Amino acid sequence: MQTLIKPSANIRQNYNDISKLCKETQEPVFLTKNGEGDLVVMDIAAYDHREKQLELRERLIEVEEQRRLGAADFSAKDVSSKLRAAIKEKKAYVQS
Repeated sequence: MQTLIKPSANIRQNYNDISKLCKETQEPVFLTKNGEGDLVVMDIAAYDHREKQLELRERLIEVEEQRRLGAADFSAKDVSSKLRAAIKEKKAYVQS
């Protein structure tokens, strides 16, 4: 990850350039004010991607905690069998 730092005045003067930079790099741009960190700007698609990654990470942590506490787990083969049975049952219901 490349850290991109720009003065905050740049956002007013060069909005299109900063927008283009965010879209091209898919990385956040850090804006400073008086030499100190002030804002972070990023492309909306990159933001959405990061949010989805965080949500997935949180869910995986929850699942791991449940597993450690002794929650029942299933093998991929078990899940596949259960899904096939559910699909077969659904098709039979729809056809009747």
